[in-house]
Amino acid sequence: MKITRVGSQASTKGPADWFTGSVRVDPLFPPDGGRHSNGSVVTFEPGARTRWHTHPAGQTIIITQGLGWVQRDGGPVEEVRPGDVVFFEVEEKHWHGASAQVGMAHIAITEVVNGKAVDWLEPVTDEQYSK
Repeated sequence: MKITRVGSQASTKGPADWFTGSVRVDPLFPPDGGRHSNGSVVTFEPGARTRWHTHPAGQTIIITQGLGWVQRDGGPVEEVRPGDVVFFEVEEKHWHGASAQVGMAHIAITEVVNGKAVDWLEPVTDEQYSK
């Protein structure tokens, strides 16, 4: 058993090559001790969002606060609220973030395959975001 105490890992600012807008990432757990997944709490200010990206083994996000938007490539922008759980399929191109007026936080759980959890792609344009 391993307990990771709150505050034992520093919060970080979401890097500009992964996100648009103001984002904070609070790590929960790394892929260690036989675990092949990682987890973080990601907090998005209004208008903030990820870039388009994919995951080699998919990704689960659990909305914990606020109002968010998610979209898979070719699909509509969908609204998500606290308690909603979204699973992005293996290699499914997608983005997620806060709505334009209300921030959003989610827990992100991602499997790691051959040392890789995500492939970051191009930014989500303002036009794509506002649809």
